[in-house]
Amino acid sequence: MTSSAWMQLIAFMGALLALSWPLARWIHAAMEGRVAWLQRAERGLLKLAGVNADHEQGWLRYALGLVVLNALGVLAVYALQRFQAVLPLNPQGMGAVAPDSAFNTAISFVTNTNWQGYGGESTMSYLTQMLALTVQNFLSAATGIAVVCALLRGFARHGAQAVGNVWADLTRATLWVLLPLSFAFALALAGLGVVQTFKPYQQVTTLEQQTWQEPQAGGDGQPLKDAQGQPVLVDRSGQQQTLAVGPVASQLAIKMLGTNGGGFFNANSAHPFENPTVATNALQMLAIFLIPAALCFVLGRQVGDMRQGWAVLGAMAVIFVVAVVAATAAEQAGNPRLAALGVDSTASATQPGGNMEGKEARFGIQASSLFAIITTAASCGAVNAMHDSFTPLGGAVPLVLMQLGEVVFGGVGSGLYGMLVFAILAVFVAGLMIGRTPEYLGKKIEAFEVKMVSLAILLAPLAVLIGTAVAVSAAPGRVGIAAPGAHGFSEVLYAFSSAGNNNGSAFAGLSANTPFYNLALGLVMWIGRFGVIVPVLALAGSLAAKKRLTAGEGTLPTHGPLFVALLIGVVLLVGLLNYVPALALGPVVEHLILWSAA
Repeated sequence: MTSSAWMQLIAFMGALLALSWPLARWIHAAMEGRVAWLQRAERGLLKLAGVNADHEQGWLRYALGLVVLNALGVLAVYALQRFQAVLPLNPQGMGAVAPDSAFNTAISFVTNTNWQGYGGESTMSYLTQMLALTVQNFLSAATGIAVVCALLRGFARHGAQAVGNVWADLTRATLWVLLPLSFAFALALAGLGVVQTFKPYQQVTTLEQQTWQEPQAGGDGQPLKDAQGQPVLVDRSGQQQTLAVGPVASQLAIKMLGTNGGGFFNANSAHPFENPTVATNALQMLAIFLIPAALCFVLGRQVGDMRQGWAVLGAMAVIFVVAVVAATAAEQAGNPRLAALGVDSTASATQPGGNMEGKEARFGIQASSLFAIITTAASCGAVNAMHDSFTPLGGAVPLVLMQLGEVVFGGVGSGLYGMLVFAILAVFVAGLMIGRTPEYLGKKIEAFEVKMVSLAILLAPLAVLIGTAVAVSAAPGRVGIAAPGAHGFSEVLYAFSSAGNNNGSAFAGLSANTPFYNLALGLVMWIGRFGVIVPVLALAGSLAAKKRLTAGEGTLPTHGPLFVALLIGVVLLVGLLNYVPALALGPVVEHLILWSAA
C-alpha cells in the first residue's frame, strides 16, 4: 500500500477507537437499565404494551419472542410492498412490487441482510422506503444488540435461569442507542449534502448544449456528415432529465449505523445524492464499525475485565488490517492484460493508476477498497464501488470476509456474538490439546455448548454451498449468470455467501431479480440469520445457569496475545475451510487465468 493509504487506515482506526470507547459506556448503561431517567420513560412505554421489564425470560422464550416478532415483520414489509400503489406518500405512482421480489426484500430487511434485487428509486414509494425498509433497519439492528446482550449476561451471571427480557432489550436498543445516533447522524449527512425531502422527483434542464449525432444505420460509430464532409451537429439545449430524490438522509443514517446496507438508490453509496463528498464517505465508513467496535468494550464491562474486550477487538483488528492491505494492493496492481497491450496503469501525478473500473473518481482506489473491506467485514453490504469490477483477488477479499461469518467487527451485535462463538471453539480446541475441560470467561465449556457452537458455525456455510451448487446446476440459476467461466461462478458464490452471512452486497453482474433467486436467496438469508441466533441464545441460557469459576493455574488466559493468535487461527481455519473448494473454482482460478495470460 502507498503511504497515503496507510495514513487513511490509521486515521480511520484512530477515530473509531476514540468514538467507540465512550459509546460503549452509554450502551452498557442503557441496555442494563442503569440510567434512572431512561428507566422511568421506558417503564411507561412498556406498561402500555403490557410488558413488565423486571420479568425476565429464559432463553427459549426469549428466542421465541424474537422469531415471532421478525416473522411478523416479514409479513408487514411484504404487505406494504404489495399494496404501495394504493397507499399514500407515493408521488411517482409506483406500482405493486412483484410477489417474489417482495418476498425476497421482506426477508432481506428483516434479517439485516438488505439484499436488493430491485432499483430503489424505480420500485419503492416513499412510504415503503420509510415504513417498511427504514423501520426494519432499526428492528433488525435492535435484534442483533438484544441477542449479544443476552449472551453477555450468560457469561456474567451465576446460576441464573433467565437471560433478560426480550421486549425491554429491543426497546432499549431502539430508543436509547439506535434512534439518538441515527438522528444526529442524519442531521450531519443532510448538512453535508445528502438529500432529504418529500418532494416528487425533480425535472431539470441539462447543461448539455450540443453533441455529435450518431448514425441511424451502419453502426460504424461515426457521426453523420453533411455535403461538405463536416459532422452534423444536433442541438440538445433544453433537454429534460428526471432526478430521483426523497427522504434519503434519514434512511441512510440507520442503514450505516445498523450495518444494514440497503440503499435508497440502486447505486447505493456510490450515488452522489447518497454519498456526495469525501467527508460523507468517511462518516459512513466510521458509522458502519462504530457500534460493533463499542460492543467489544461492552463485553469487557459486562464480565468485569476490560482485557477480554480488548482481546476480541484486537483479533478483529488484525484480520481487518490484513484484509485492507491485501485488497488495496490487489486493486492498485491493476489489470496485467492492459499493461501487455501497452496501456500505462502506473499511478502518477496525472492518473490514479491501478484498477479504476467500477470506482467513483471522487473516492479512488484507496477509499473504495477501504469501504469494500469495511462493508463486508461488517454485515453492512453498502457499496461505494462496483465489487464485480474488482480484480479477482481484490474481489476475493470481501468474499472471504463474508464467508468467515461476518465476525471481523461484523454486524451490530451479530459480529460480537459470532466472534464469541469462535472464542468458545478456540478454548475447546486448546482444552483438547492439554487434556483439560475448557473454560471461557469463568464458564466451563461442555458438550451442550460445543453442539450449539457447531450449529452456529455450520448452518450458514451449509445453506450457502447447497444454494450455490443448486444455482449453477439448475437452468433457472444459470440463466442469471452474465459472465462466463470462473467469474460467473464467483458471482453466484458471492450472492449466496452474501445472503447466508446477512451482508447484502453483490457481484452485480448476476441477474438475481428472478423467481428462482428471490426464493432461494430469501430462504438462505433466513437460515443464515436465525440458524445462528437460536443456538447463540441457547448458549446464553446454558452459560447463565452455570456457576462462574475462579481462574486456576490450568486455566487458559483469554486476554493475551497467545489467545488472540489462537482465536485468529480458529476463525481463519474453521471459518474458511468450508469454502476453500468453492473459492478454488472461482476467484483463485480467475486470478491464475488473468495473470498467466498477461
